Amino acid sequence: MNFYDFEAQKLNGNKVDMSEYKGKTVVVVNTASKCGLTPQYEGLEKLYQKYKEKDLVILGFPCNQFANQEAGTSDEIQEFCQVNYGVSFPMFEKVDVNGKDAHPLFKFLKSKLSRGFFGSRIKWNFTKFVIDKNGNPVKRFSPTTKPEKMEKTILETLNI
Repeated sequence: MNFYDFEAQKLNGNKVDMSEYKGKTVVVVNTASKCGLTPQYEGLEKLYQKYKEKDLVILGFPCNQFANQEAGTSDEIQEFCQVNYGVSFPMFEKVDVNGKDAHPLFKFLKSKLSRGFFGSRIKWNFTKFVIDKNGNPVKRFSPTTKPEKMEKTILETLNI
């Protein structure tokens, strides 16, 4: 099983097979609009703009599991991301990332890249996973890791 075996729904309700991203380096991140880390949207968008022509894609998954910091509707989330941060990378419907109702994609990513004290559990919003061009998770970054600090790993994965 790899990344390409999963699917998710975008904020607009369209279902997407992750196989659409075959051959690309993918960053999966759980997001929130009312979090101290929300400004990371800006850094994520900069990385996306800088490397999307080199086959980088960033996938945002809003999550309301941490202090109710993503309580909005899909339309509200989309508007917030575009108006405040100019987000143009794909955004998906709200998901759980921990617990019995966690989205299967996050269960998979956590099983492949466990970390530190919390093990496979996602600690907070803006946990980031890098997936290589073959659909293999290669690195997990903590919520407090700024997007620009992922650039070296992204460049290695893009073979640049």
